[in-house]
Amino acid sequence: MLMLDVETIDLHYGAAQALRAVSLQAEPGKVTCVLGRNGVGKTSLLRALVGQHPVSRGSIRWEGADITRLKPDERARRGIAYVPQGREIFPLLTVEENLETGFAPLKRDERRIPDDVFALFPVLREMLRRRGGDLSGGQQQQLAIGRAMVMQPRLLLLDEPTEGIQPSIIKDIGRAIAYLRNLGRIAIVLVEQYLDFARELGDHFAVMERGAIVYRCERGELDESALKRALAL
Repeated sequence: MLMLDVETIDLHYGAAQALRAVSLQAEPGKVTCVLGRNGVGKTSLLRALVGQHPVSRGSIRWEGADITRLKPDERARRGIAYVPQGREIFPLLTVEENLETGFAPLKRDERRIPDDVFALFPVLREMLRRRGGDLSGGQQQQLAIGRAMVMQPRLLLLDEPTEGIQPSIIKDIGRAIAYLRNLGRIAIVLVEQYLDFARELGDHFAVMERGAIVYRCERGELDESALKRALAL
């Protein structure tokens, strides 16, 4: 069952075209990996999915409903969570307050921090009273993922979660993504440049170049040489 169905979307920033007829699907219990170099349109794709920038053509369907014109807050209330590149935590708020910002799309009686946030990222429990800006880059990335988990997402969009992160925390993030995938109820779209990380977690793969998807495959038919050729375009 598809939860996300993106159909031939274009996206423009003024006269510049960032996405060209991009189609993408994501389903519960699976990770869809979007690969490509810097500047090929990966972040623009996530911004389109979360509603931060309107598409100029095509459609985005989520759980069978057309959400192409919905605002970001309306998409969040439908279970779409976004972990942006650069993390974008609130440096002056405590870790606990940062996590609680994930309450915004939830009904009042659903507003709690799930235990699995601290099970996956124990450092967050230890630092609940510390300001977000005092955390290391890797800890801030864990906080950003934890904040998204607080939203109880059914679609999780991750924009290069391993960028600039030390190897030990990359492993923690990989375990967290695998855990969320294995729950079987969350569809995950992972934008990544680190091929080994993506290959370990991905079920579906799409490579972008110049705003378009130029190669796609399933995990079972993954051709490493073809994938690397696509990434080298």
